[in-house]
Amino acid sequence: MQYLFRIIALCGLTLVLIACIKEEPISDEIITVGQRLPVFSLEMNNGQHITNDSLKGKVSLIMFFHTGCPDCRQTLPHVQHLYDEIQGEGVEFVLISREEEEASISTYWQENGLSMPYSAQTNRIIYEKFARNRVPRIYINDRYGIVKNVFTDNPIPTYNALNEALGRLL
Repeated sequence: MQYLFRIIALCGLTLVLIACIKEEPISDEIITVGQRLPVFSLEMNNGQHITNDSLKGKVSLIMFFHTGCPDCRQTLPHVQHLYDEIQGEGVEFVLISREEEEASISTYWQENGLSMPYSAQTNRIIYEKFARNRVPRIYINDRYGIVKNVFTDNPIPTYNALNEALGRLL
């Protein structure tokens, strides 16, 4: 009897595994190109309050990052370079950590000469309005709050790619 139960269980498990193999992979994306920014609200480290509505009328770059992520470490200097060049030209830079404390980000910013404002988020509440996984994740958005470009770690966005995406909207 026990032998028969094991055979039935093994057959059932095999069927489940075969069914899973044929399933389409779940996308990382929640917000994609052409969609409106989701509703969100956060405080930046400089005291500025940012919401999806406050970004209307401005081109925006929203970046989700974690300072322990090698791909984020490679991308942050490109974003800083853009920030230094075009801040004040109608582009709002919104850098949002994914599950990282203020102290860790502040230390990384100081050690690497970064000056962009950021919002330290110790959870994934805002992040999960945009995506399921992967950082860095950058959204370039038009003045109406519509996502025009999404950059992730595959491939890691270059300065030129980010600059061109923003330039098309300015």
